[in-house]
Amino acid sequence: MSGPETVDRVLLVAAVVALVAAGTLLLVRVWRGPSMLDRALGLDVVAALIIAGLGVKSAFALDPFYFPVMLVLAFLGFTGSVGIARFIAVRDRPLARPKPTDAKRSRD
Repeated sequence: MSGPETVDRVLLVAAVVALVAAGTLLLVRVWRGPSMLDRALGLDVVAALIIAGLGVKSAFALDPFYFPVMLVLAFLGFTGSVGIARFIAVRDRPLARPKPTDAKRSRD
């Protein structure tokens, strides 16, 4: 194995270690929460970590097979995040104040 190949292997192993550490910390964040938005954001980042892991695997094997899979996972992660954000936006919308009716106005 030549010098540049050794450096590549070391960097890829370091990337895998960093991804595993980040995944572990993210799972703790998703577990503890405190809010639903924190958990949704954590799950979105988990999807990004899976995509990064597939990228490292592709670089390690010098195989572009996983590129379309990464693209589909990115699309699913994006649509899931948008769906959760819309759900939270609708759920947290303040209640509308009742408009005064004409009968109430005539009494005043």
